[in-house]
Amino acid sequence: MSGTYLGMPAFPAAAHEAVRDRTLRGNLRHATHTIRAKRAKAVAEVSDWAALREAGRQIKDHTLRHLDRYLVQLEESVTAAGGVVHWAADADEANRIVAELVEATGESEVVKVKSMATQEIGLNEALEAEGIRAYETDLAELIVQLGKDRPSHILVPAIHRNRGEIRDIFRSEMAEWGRPAPEGLTDSPAELAEAARLHLREKFLRAKVGISGANFMVAQTGTLVVVESEGNGRMCLTLPETLISVVGIEKIVPTWRDLEVFLQTLPRSSTAERMNPYTSTWTGTTDEDGPKTFHLVLLDNGRTDTLADQVGRQALRCIRCSACLNVCPVYERAGGHAYGSVYPGPIGAILSPQLRGTQSEIDASLPYASSLCGACYEVCPVAIDIPEVLVHLRERVVQGGPVTRGGNKVVLRPAKGHAAERAAMRAARWAFGHPGALRTGQRLASRSRRFLPRTLPGPGRAWSASRDLPQVPAEPFRDWWQRTRGGKDGGDGK
Repeated sequence: MSGTYLGMPAFPAAAHEAVRDRTLRGNLRHATHTIRAKRAKAVAEVSDWAALREAGRQIKDHTLRHLDRYLVQLEESVTAAGGVVHWAADADEANRIVAELVEATGESEVVKVKSMATQEIGLNEALEAEGIRAYETDLAELIVQLGKDRPSHILVPAIHRNRGEIRDIFRSEMAEWGRPAPEGLTDSPAELAEAARLHLREKFLRAKVGISGANFMVAQTGTLVVVESEGNGRMCLTLPETLISVVGIEKIVPTWRDLEVFLQTLPRSSTAERMNPYTSTWTGTTDEDGPKTFHLVLLDNGRTDTLADQVGRQALRCIRCSACLNVCPVYERAGGHAYGSVYPGPIGAILSPQLRGTQSEIDASLPYASSLCGACYEVCPVAIDIPEVLVHLRERVVQGGPVTRGGNKVVLRPAKGHAAERAAMRAARWAFGHPGALRTGQRLASRSRRFLPRTLPGPGRAWSASRDLPQVPAEPFRDWWQRTRGGKDGGDGK
């Protein structure tokens, strides 16, 4: 990836500040609880939801196992339909390709439909450095851009803002970017939406270049798919003369039949709708309609390295529905900014450290940004076992070991600050391997429990500062069992 947000601290420090912001916590609590309740109702309507979930998992896993073949098929299909395919190994290469394509048109501004891939690579900033201004057209993305802010949610990037804050942003910032906000603008949702519509309509009608992402790419036909709720995507995809789509290589599905599964699970998991209001598909170019030139930039940027990890690769199944964020107790309290990445929440905690590596302080902290409650796995429409990957990445941070970076196998050194944890795990392993020593330790702890501290010393203070230490029982379980059962089981457990 292009890197963490500049100046962001590690997750524990960022979260510590976020949980003290009462307005932020109120906004997040209201929004996530509302979305989660609607999603549960929408999913309950589908009698074969479990089967659809399993089908989605199998389609994604099959595609990832044969990704090389399907990417070649996709390139052939897009080219045959009149498009041009570009391959970008990393963020810098992708940004250079897009900037050169825009410069070749002679234009100095572009309109964008919401794309997390372009946020991941920092495309807006790269274009600005070349004198090209990018205008976000998704309502939430517009709010973030006008507010000089960062997205904090996969589906609702401005989830941390309330209506009053949005009104103030529109009043103070819209004029700098184009048509100003109407006089006397209130915080009424209808008025805010109308102000955004009038502001964006001028840009849609003027822009000659559009930039998009894609929710899915169909290898069979070279078709790209964007699902959205406002119609801004349809405007960006059809009105400009040149369309440039930047898409991660994992967004591919083999056939239209495979796409059918995700067009049922994605809207219910994300917006709690039976289907998206706007589902736009395009295949190359035509003389009669739409852009005259189409470019597809296929982005790797760490995805091939992630694919090499047999446990972590399941993160590439993600269809960006955000269901895991809406049920996560950590995200609800800390918000998306604390993750220091365009991908927040549980999926970000496993995806960002794999795409970027775990060398930075913030990426090394992300696998710990979870209570491992498992709620994220239960709602994931493609059955990503996020807790399993979190534990896997924690082991990588603490122990180091072999990984693939830049296509090469390297051996990571253990991250700093985990020496005590490694020592404790080694001691536990030794104790569990020596039953006599374990039994003696348990008895000693029980007999001295009155004198045990209520908080841990040294590095353990970071853990016990926000948790109550469990009380040591009056006698070990082994002794209790020997005393009450005589060491014998009656067979029925009674």
